[in-house]
Amino acid sequence: MSEVKVPELAESITEGTIAEWLKSVGDQVEKGENIVELETDKVNVEVISEVAGVLSEIKAEEGETVEVGSVIAVVSDGEAQPASNDSKETEKQEESPKEDATKTVAPSNKQEVKEEETASSNDRVQATPSARKLAREKGIDLSKVKTQAGDVIRPEDVENASKPAQPKQAEKSQPAQAKSNDNPSKPVVREKLSRRRQTIAKKLLEVSNNTAMLTTFNEVDMTNVMELRKRKKEKFQEDHNGTRLGFMSFFTKASVAALKKYPDVNAEIDGTDLILKQFYDIGVAVSTEEGLVVPIVKNCDKKNFAEIEQDIVDLAVKAKDKKLGLDDMMGGSFTITNGGVFGSLMSTPIINGTQAAILGMHSIVTRPVAIDKERMENRPMMYIALSYDHRIIDGKQAVGFLKTIKDLIENPEDLLLES
Repeated sequence: MSEVKVPELAESITEGTIAEWLKSVGDQVEKGENIVELETDKVNVEVISEVAGVLSEIKAEEGETVEVGSVIAVVSDGEAQPASNDSKETEKQEESPKEDATKTVAPSNKQEVKEEETASSNDRVQATPSARKLAREKGIDLSKVKTQAGDVIRPEDVENASKPAQPKQAEKSQPAQAKSNDNPSKPVVREKLSRRRQTIAKKLLEVSNNTAMLTTFNEVDMTNVMELRKRKKEKFQEDHNGTRLGFMSFFTKASVAALKKYPDVNAEIDGTDLILKQFYDIGVAVSTEEGLVVPIVKNCDKKNFAEIEQDIVDLAVKAKDKKLGLDDMMGGSFTITNGGVFGSLMSTPIINGTQAAILGMHSIVTRPVAIDKERMENRPMMYIALSYDHRIIDGKQAVGFLKTIKDLIENPEDLLLES
């Protein structure tokens, strides 16, 4: 017998939520096989079985919060028995007393037989552990429960099956229900925030309360970098196994150069100490269905454009597939967010965690620009923003940092030399 415990997640994460059991009680599991998915503050983590055997007990239902080190399941030695064998054994056990039972069994015993038949039937139906538990409590045969979505029965399906069909009574009670509703013409849906959304809300509020955040803006003429990208993108893709040359690598390399020039932007406050980070791990904000996540591109000062572009693509795919590991999310020193992909013209991004600043990119919009006193041209322009912690960074440094980004993007040859 082996206990399945919540593993060590990360230094700052002490608990998680059971998102989904991938195995049910009685299922065969192999050594190293994923049996449950945990949702943490940062990523989803799949917990494996350390031994081969049968999942004999589940100690925490879906939606429950569990602490690191707590036992959430038990895997026993042996092999799972096919459902058909179980039913045959049940039939054998029932065959001998069957005749007597019809004559002499008391009502309470008949109920027990019925419950045994229901349990046997339930074992052959696909259902979540929480649905099975609810069905046992209510004495419901899962084989007769209709699912609302998919093939797996969930607790809400069991709840629906337990409600008696009384259309006439429901119609009569409607007026009373309407009276208890403050405004029936304005329906609402109440949903519990996911653990990740709760964490995002908490962290953003902490940043707002614990930093002196300001934002400064500038604008970048994207003409030269767009022309360079247009000339080189096909050759770049051929030379780097299909990796595309995007704008993120330019802004990442420009940020590294600016961070070297203004080291306070690559810092954080720890109590009464200022920690100046001498590494350049850049967080790249990625939008997912469950909210914004910020995986980290490590050692950007040591990587070329192709390596940065490929890392960004890989992390974005992992984020959308919910495959990010804790290592992918830890240790960033500076963050870049690109609201332009959603059409944002300008914004004031919020600093990520304990970092000192965040760079915001926005939409590229063609608009008239004064070239000199006599000439105007239509140019592809982008507003950029730097939100920063004024406790660490002065306005002069913030403006200088953003001006460095602007100069390097407008003169990409200089950016290549900086790299």
